[in-house]
Amino acid sequence: MGHPDGEKIDASALAGVSETALLTLNGRAHQAAHPRAIIDDPMAIRLRDALDVDFEKFGRRKGQEMAVRSLAFDRAAIRYLSDHPKATVVALAEGLQTSFWRLTEALPDAAFRWVTVDFAPIIELRERLLPSSPRVINLAQSALDYSWTDAIDTSDGVFITAEGLLMYLQPDEAMGLITQCANRFPGGQMVFDLPPVMVKKFAPKGMRSSRRYRVPPMPFSLSASELADLVNTVPGIAAVHDLPMPKGRGFFFEKVFPAFWQLKATRNFRGAYTLVEFG
Repeated sequence: MGHPDGEKIDASALAGVSETALLTLNGRAHQAAHPRAIIDDPMAIRLRDALDVDFEKFGRRKGQEMAVRSLAFDRAAIRYLSDHPKATVVALAEGLQTSFWRLTEALPDAAFRWVTVDFAPIIELRERLLPSSPRVINLAQSALDYSWTDAIDTSDGVFITAEGLLMYLQPDEAMGLITQCANRFPGGQMVFDLPPVMVKKFAPKGMRSSRRYRVPPMPFSLSASELADLVNTVPGIAAVHDLPMPKGRGFFFEKVFPAFWQLKATRNFRGAYTLVEFG
């Protein structure tokens, strides 16, 4: 990890949606290093510390929501991989996530394989800074270039993650990607997250996280009832599960947010962690 001569690696080439990978990495690393950590992610800390990035520009958001989201994704993956220990996990637009190592720690006997799909600058950073593994393949391409689907071994099951991806796509691109996965990977599952549907109305140019940084626009979202209806509108989707919010630390993240998340009255106004099963 890191560079042999101790020099940090410049990540300033990341722009647009790819740059959000630095924001989420910083949040996860901060939470993993906290004395009352809510996520066990030593690899995220090492990765952040190996990068020469002005993380302060992202503002004060120290990432409980990012760590909690990763926990929700991990739980869904662990459930699937417990039943399909040799499955292939496809991490679409993976950015600087370190999920492979968290899941390997959680399931030491599993032999799942991992395919990272992301743009070349991200793949380059991953290959320089993260340990290589014979179980990990990197594909330097857009998730919307569907040729990646041909590289996936489907014989032992497929689990697809799209963490922090779909909201940045145009609605037809996002729906096209979900539809393509449903069509290509029967028997597989896909997990993704979406922001509250109000975000695209209230922040069409993207939300500011600090004076120096604005998160890119999020043109795509669906409410909980629209998500539930995917069973009827997308061929190949057999079931849609609205996943609960894992507990974080402190009154709001431990009590208020997870309870708010479960309320019937607010379901269509909050964001979503969604698991879809392909028939």
